[in-house]
Amino acid sequence: MARKVNFVWNYCNETSLKAIRYDSRWLSSYDLNNLTSGSSKELNLHSQTVQAIAEEYVTRRKQFKKRKLRWRGKKSLGWIPFKAAAVRVLGDKVKFSGFEFRFWKTREMGKIKTGSFNQDARGRWYVNFQCEVLEQASTGNRIIGVDLGCKDQLVCSDGEKISRENLTKTYEINLAKAQRAGRKKQVLNIHAKIANKRKDWSHKTTTTLVKTSKLIVVGDINSKKLMQTKMAKSISDAGFAQIKSMLEYKAIKHQIDCKIISEHGTTVTCSTCLEKTGPSGLSGLSVREWVCEACHSGHDRDVNAAKNILRLGHQTPLGNPLPQRLRKRA
Repeated sequence: MARKVNFVWNYCNETSLKAIRYDSRWLSSYDLNNLTSGSSKELNLHSQTVQAIAEEYVTRRKQFKKRKLRWRGKKSLGWIPFKAAAVRVLGDKVKFSGFEFRFWKTREMGKIKTGSFNQDARGRWYVNFQCEVLEQASTGNRIIGVDLGCKDQLVCSDGEKISRENLTKTYEINLAKAQRAGRKKQVLNIHAKIANKRKDWSHKTTTTLVKTSKLIVVGDINSKKLMQTKMAKSISDAGFAQIKSMLEYKAIKHQIDCKIISEHGTTVTCSTCLEKTGPSGLSGLSVREWVCEACHSGHDRDVNAAKNILRLGHQTPLGNPLPQRLRKRA
């Protein structure tokens, strides 16, 4: 089935490119649905799966602003999208396209809207459901700024520091041994273990923050520049993008405000007198505590940055911080 999905994706890719080249026309998902009409019987795929492929193709083409996307082939991980009408869930079983699959049902689900079957790098298959769930308003009253870092992954403006072990360093010896021995399966397992542990920690931490807060302001750290330094491994392990993404969509679910703002200058600015007297540049990263030359206030570097982030968050209108895709979803 995954190979047939790849065939439909590549057809959409090729047809769309030809339309742009020869007719200067960008095909919409409606156009592609008409062109693929009737192919579900030939391919033995559900018709709504074919429609979902065309819609996803158009969405990704707009997202990446490209005339042509990558071809899907043997090296592509398996992906089979579906809509609610195409599946039936009975207990711990899901029926799809004449087949019945058992899955590990960890919790009760709401009304299914859409979903997909997905394969990971280890060849394991997962079924994902997008469901309607009841809104769970947060009862928390914290108003915090959050500074993202490497030593402490999250530092709050109220002084709370949340950190975990550097998973990349923890497993780098075992990973290096497996790579030198050419044990590809073991390498994939170690990478998956690191990713799963990081994701599990991020989920638990962000859920706790959202449930105890009514406003969260997060600094939009520039990971690209830091990835070019000696701190590249630590930056990659911290998973800043993952944390910010989780805070954004969980804030919508729990009906609180979450702002992602530029953190430019928050580290060097004194949160008391707003003078820029703090340590700056890569050489100043080792300075964790400093005293303001103007007002002589003592600061913890990360807590001071979190306080400045919160101050800037109060100055930012509530309509701006969330990305367009999340505002539409909300």
